[in-house]
Amino acid sequence: MIDIRGQVAFLTGAAEGLGREVARELVAGGMRVALLDVQADKLDKLVEELRGGGADVLPIVVDLADAEATRAATEQALAHYGTPRVLIHNAAVLREVSMLEVTFDNWRREVDIILQAAYVLTKTVWAGMVEAKGGSVVFMSSGSALFGFVKETAYTPGKHAQEGLMKVLALEGKEHGIAVNTMSTGRPIDTPMSDSHYTEEMRVGIVPPDRLAPAFAFLAGIDADFATGQRFNAYQVSEAIRAARG
Repeated sequence: MIDIRGQVAFLTGAAEGLGREVARELVAGGMRVALLDVQADKLDKLVEELRGGGADVLPIVVDLADAEATRAATEQALAHYGTPRVLIHNAAVLREVSMLEVTFDNWRREVDIILQAAYVLTKTVWAGMVEAKGGSVVFMSSGSALFGFVKETAYTPGKHAQEGLMKVLALEGKEHGIAVNTMSTGRPIDTPMSDSHYTEEMRVGIVPPDRLAPAFAFLAGIDADFATGQRFNAYQVSEAIRAARG
């Protein structure tokens, strides 16, 4: 494992929900973090909180559905911090719309935030990770990456494709020491997305997102010789970390 203190993380979807808790965990571990999100007001509040505790964070407001804006935002983070130790692409949008009702623009926006942004973000930092001979890339996965769900006309295909991108990059990155993995929640989590999409049945066993955050700091410190091309369970990994800490 690599000591993450003083290292750099790029995190998308950082302003609320799971992303906000991951940002707090990374900062608590001593990382410097570029925080990418489209929600400027919520991002500002998080940055105020983290900087108040002495954290080194860089807020970047960006619409990840826009490929050029995503590249420019990643370049901004690179110019400020240099190549990250870890890239965590957590951002996603889920709108439950049937095939009869979905528009092409709606479909593209969801897929672009999930898959296109994963490509652009990784493409932009990849050469630096290769040169550094190490790094970690984590794509946020879900049950939708393995199964089909009614009215997830765009979200499910995007998550399936993201798993495929991970597998290809894991093969390409292994010789350079770059770990590329996905992370599923492992349990339903209490976030704004769950509030709008979970049924009462789906909320059984729900946990707060901070219960999952330690797993992301753990993956920030791995290289390909530890694990690559895998699908981690954030709840299980985080619980194991807590048990080890006593």
